[in-house]
Amino acid sequence: MEGTEGGRALDILTEALGSMRTAYPSSVRTEGRAPWALRLPPVLGAGFHVVLYGTCWLLPLGIGNGTGESTGRHEPIALSPGDVVFLRDGGGHVLADHPDTPPVDARDCEADSAPPIGTVSLGGGGARTSLLCGNYHLDQGRPHPMVRQLPALIHLPTRHGRHPELAAAVQLLGSELENPRIGSTGIVPALIDSLLLYILRAWFEDQPAASAAGWAAALRDAAVAPALEAIHEAPATPWTVESLADRAGLSRAAFARRFTTMVGEPPMAYLTRWRMTTAARLLRESEAPLTSVAAQTGYGSEYAFAKAFKREFGLAPGGYRREARAA
Repeated sequence: MEGTEGGRALDILTEALGSMRTAYPSSVRTEGRAPWALRLPPVLGAGFHVVLYGTCWLLPLGIGNGTGESTGRHEPIALSPGDVVFLRDGGGHVLADHPDTPPVDARDCEADSAPPIGTVSLGGGGARTSLLCGNYHLDQGRPHPMVRQLPALIHLPTRHGRHPELAAAVQLLGSELENPRIGSTGIVPALIDSLLLYILRAWFEDQPAASAAGWAAALRDAAVAPALEAIHEAPATPWTVESLADRAGLSRAAFARRFTTMVGEPPMAYLTRWRMTTAARLLRESEAPLTSVAAQTGYGSEYAFAKAFKREFGLAPGGYRREARAA
């Protein structure tokens, strides 16, 4: 994904993730001295780890397949300085200096409150490992299909010149955490927030163009990407399969098959999903009246919009707005 096409693909990625965000990321710095091992419970959203200094192992526990079911045993993963791990479903796991070290439960460890983020310290007096650990609060009840198609666990080494932008973000985080200065309390959360996009961009760009499937292929596909761009840019437009196929330069049937195969659902189903996702975000984050929300999402009347929204969310728009504000 390069140039203008790559930039727009990243915009779609940004919008998809934004539609799932329920809060800002939470994070803690973990300082381990061998021997050490930390058991982390499952979290709501997606988990992440960045190795700032030293080495360690990650032992996945019950990493799922996106349906709530475990995909079985996972081998320990060796992590080195600069490595980044992303756990799509926030599955439970262990971080340790060695796979055989008995772990302590993270719930039993208290973090100090030193700026810019708290630090958990554990272990003995041996080799030091420093990590940034946390989670992105994503609504897993209504995952975007792009996120649903990601692997349960993504491991991104950044050494040897791989993923230079991600490596630069990791280096900046490490520098701010090692030597907090004026502005660090604002810089660190912003870097952590941006890290998610760097992680997913690096993973998408790692997928070979010739063998990429699903969203990794859709965001670069000459037919599907323009249709996704059109839906995201103008969800209120009365799109049809025919009008989207015209933009893609394909017949109606060929476009519908291609879109469904890559995106995971038919074009009109995705259009409805994005309209409802946009509506939910407007209800949560703005004071726009329901007539305005309906118009911005392609509905000619407040009644038609409310009916479609309740079918999708199980709540009328006004009730959804009140619940979202009370949460």
